[in-house]
Amino acid sequence: MLAAYITHSDCAKHEMGEQHPECPERTGAVNDMLLIKGLLDYMQHYDAPLATEAQLARAHSLAYVHELAAKVPRSGYTQIDPDTKINPHSYQAALRAAGAAVLATDLVLSGRAPVAFCNVRPPGHHAERAAAGGFCFFNNVAVGIRHALEVYGLERVALADFDVHHGNGSEDILFDEPRVLMCSTFETGIYPFCGAAPRGPNMINIGLPSRSGGAAFRDAVTAGWLPALEAFRPQLLFISAGFDGHREDDMGNLGLVEADFEWVTRQLVQVAARHAGGRIVSCLEGGYVMSPLARSAAAHVRVLIGAD
Repeated sequence: MLAAYITHSDCAKHEMGEQHPECPERTGAVNDMLLIKGLLDYMQHYDAPLATEAQLARAHSLAYVHELAAKVPRSGYTQIDPDTKINPHSYQAALRAAGAAVLATDLVLSGRAPVAFCNVRPPGHHAERAAAGGFCFFNNVAVGIRHALEVYGLERVALADFDVHHGNGSEDILFDEPRVLMCSTFETGIYPFCGAAPRGPNMINIGLPSRSGGAAFRDAVTAGWLPALEAFRPQLLFISAGFDGHREDDMGNLGLVEADFEWVTRQLVQVAARHAGGRIVSCLEGGYVMSPLARSAAAHVRVLIGAD
């Protein structure tokens, strides 16, 4: 049985202006590297569907969904926050990104794929229940998690987020959900300037100082994430796969390398093997310099699909 690879050409139509770091080339760079490394040979391609309003409403308020749709311009851009804009194609791309997480959940929980990787954009983990921001419109992983809980009746779903920025949107949506355990590492002192104080008992937030490096990151996962995940025994594991902690990516300054992303993926695969029947859904989050993004994503996917 092949792993699922979910993406869509609509994701490249969303753009926020020349020189914006969250650019259309991101998904193409990841796709090209997976192709070059031969990893797509181990994966079944699926086009991301459009998320439905009902699916979005499990993670976001309907008022917010309608408000965002109303902001789509006929041409040019609508400014959402200082770093985030919508163009005429952005809403459709955001629906595809959230829909990818739903399809991935369906494929993995129905047994049609052992794991899934969603190479989509815009990213999602900064999107709160009723607010966009940080390049994000809909919280893709949260939409997928709510789908797993409400449609499949799962009792324990875990989310691991290793993006360099704290997933404040995921925390906002999930902090009061006892069926979810969220584990997050992030660099302190940068956007979104929160996370140090977890909002709920189901949040494992570990901030790392600038220039911490791979050893500190691995220690945080080993000491903070893994015992909590073992105790929680997730039936399904989601990953917010952000690669902007790489030392060549100037969006953060943690100093990680491909081997660190490979290592953390291996730890999560082992947790899923013990408790979740190996079931994992991974969604692309950050990573804004094309070469390290592509190399890191390939290292992650290689371990995720068991091709290493």
